[in-house]
This record gives sequence, structure tokens and C-alpha cells, in this order.
Amino acid sequence: MKKLWLLFWILVSFLGVAVVLFYSVQNRSTKASYQAIEAPHQPEIEYKSYTLPRAVVHTLLIPKTSRFSVKPVVSPTLKLLENIATKHQAFAAINGGFFDPVNQKTTSIVIREGALIADPKLNERFINNPKNAPYLDKMLARSELRRYICGATIRYDITLRNEAIPDSCRLIDALGGGPSLLPELNLVPEGFADVANGKVIRDALGSNQLNARTAVGITVDGSLLWVMVAQKPETPTTSGMSLPELAKFMKSLGVEKAMNLDGGSSSSFYYKGQAFYGKVDSKGNWVKRPVKSVLLVF
Repeated sequence: MKKLWLLFWILVSFLGVAVVLFYSVQNRSTKASYQAIEAPHQPEIEYKSYTLPRAVVHTLLIPKTSRFSVKPVVSPTLKLLENIATKHQAFAAINGGFFDPVNQKTTSIVIREGALIADPKLNERFINNPKNAPYLDKMLARSELRRYICGATIRYDITLRNEAIPDSCRLIDALGGGPSLLPELNLVPEGFADVANGKVIRDALGSNQLNARTAVGITVDGSLLWVMVAQKPETPTTSGMSLPELAKFMKSLGVEKAMNLDGGSSSSFYYKGQAFYGKVDSKGNWVKRPVKSVLLVF
């Protein structure tokens, strides 16, 4: 009888250990399965400020694989960048293409979700301006930032307006500006400058002068880099960057392709509820100029 009881308790103990081991394995299997389906880490956007001898530069790096999307927006009337950003509940914003402050119409093309929402051809002051006539074809084919969908991949590019869309890609958004800064500065090919008999007869952007500037670039890995160059209030007439200096600065940050945007008094940058402006007047006060088009980060 004692032997039977002993065998009984040995059997019970064995079964108990087996049950504990079973649930232990199940728990480890469940944890392993859970860990295996965790979403991969996505890099965040990165804001930086550079204080240089003649300028303060605000940059925003938007990784290609980040969870943020970049969209162009056109305001029906000219508005401050910060007001446009707030209205659309954007995370960040930067001023966009060129416009006519008199009639408040665009002089740069904007496409959003495949639809043309700003067309310089509809701006009569731009099209019929006799000073533009010799350069109009170049002006209508200036550089633009493009966003494609290529299969399941988002891809950015900076190219001239008349360049073809790559095979297997669909153009979603585009924002015109110019000139191209990198890989080379294309002032003459895009109608911003002209030279005759070795003399500069046109320089619409004051390309070699120090000024507030705005630009967008694409890094080697396909990420976007926004740049806004601000003047210094203590040296309003001797601060900022020239366009060649801007191109050199962006190249130093790993930018492969870059395009100038509307600069000077239009230069403005918004990040996490704070607005920064680029141009200062002769007394060192920030110039807050309403703009027409912007890039927003959502």
C-alpha cells in the first residue's frame, strides 16, 4: 500500500513539472512571436541651427523613410508662413516658389495630388511683361522639386519642368522654384541671369550679393533637407549668403541635388510652433512678408 502511494505522488509530481515546462515554453514562444512583429524603427526629422560669421542657418532633415509626409500648399491670398502652417496643423513649414506681390498670383508652378493648383501661365503680369519676353521659355521650364510614387516607394527629385517622368513612376506633387544650385548653379539656363559681351545684363536674384535665402535639397540617400539662411540683425547690410555660398554650404551637408526657393523678404521657416524669418531691415528688425506657396510637413 505504501508503495502504491509513493508511486502515485511520483506520478503527480512528474505531471506538475511537465505542465510548468509546457507553459514556460508557450510563454517564450509568445514573446518571441510578439518581438518578431514589432514595427521597424523609423528615423525622426532633425532640426539644426548653424551660427556662422555672416548668417544663422536653420535646417530640417526629413529622412526618406520617416513617418512624416511633405506637401506643397498654395494660399488663395498672401499669408504669413506661420499662419498657413497653423491653419493646416503642420509640424514644420518653409516658404516656397516665386509670386507677384501686386496681383498675388504665382510665377512658379505647383502640383498637388496630381492636380495643377498654381500655374504661372495664368499670371498675365508675368506672361506679358516685356522684360520677361526674351527669357520666358526658360522661365516656364525652371527647376522644381518633385515627389513621385514608384511602385510602393516615395521618391523625391529636383529637375527641370520639361523633364520626363521616370518609367514606372507617377508624379504626385511638384513645387517650382529655381535656379538649380547643385550639382551646378544654373542661373543662365533658367532665365535668372544673362551675360552679353562678357558683361552681366541680368541678375534677377542678386546671386552674388549677401541676402536671406531659402532652398531645398536631396541628400545622397534620398532624404530631404530644407535650408533657410537668416541675416543677422546687428549687421543687416553685410549678412546672409550669396547663391554660390548657399550651394557650397548645402554640399557640405551631404546634399546631392539642390534648388533655390524664393528668398530675401520671403525667407521664412516654421518648426514646432516657432517661426523664424530671414530678412532684416536697415534697423535690424525682422521682415515678415506674406507668401503664396509653401512646403508643409505633416
